[in-house]
Amino acid sequence: MKDQLRYKFRIKRKYFQHSAREVADGAIADAVLAAFKDRQSFFVYFSYGSEADTRALIKRLISLGKEVYLPRVVGKDMEAVRYTGGEQMIKSPMGIEEPCGDGYSGKVDVVIAPLLAVNGQGYRLGYGGGFYDRYFAAHPDCLKVGIGYFLQYTDEQFAEDTDVPLDMYICERGIIYFGK
Repeated sequence: MKDQLRYKFRIKRKYFQHSAREVADGAIADAVLAAFKDRQSFFVYFSYGSEADTRALIKRLISLGKEVYLPRVVGKDMEAVRYTGGEQMIKSPMGIEEPCGDGYSGKVDVVIAPLLAVNGQGYRLGYGGGFYDRYFAAHPDCLKVGIGYFLQYTDEQFAEDTDVPLDMYICERGIIYFGK
């Protein structure tokens, strides 16, 4: 079932109009910055393919003096690596750019996760690797935020025992709260 949903939402996101996507990406970045202006550290995915674009958001966070961390996959886990904008990036075996540098194991205030879909209980449908769910389970004090487009919000039920729900979802239409 999850594989069928992944396919469905990849197609929906892929065919989201480019001009609407650019406007949505700007609205999402503005909403993140407004919602978390008092937070200092952010673990943000580095956008890939048709995901909601995080590159401008990352630049804006850095320009505001915020601590920014990007994900790097190490075996079956994911670690945060400090990013200030000038570090070397390498392509992972999955084709995603990841930062070089030392992993960070301290507390991060806000984790911004990618997703294919999110439902009304805050469960995100990811790509199937479980990296974010394991990270969330190991770092329960972080604020878990998904970002994407409204077309990715669904009534579908797909949660499994190992899934960790988000606290909120930010899209071009605003913020949907699930928890904290």
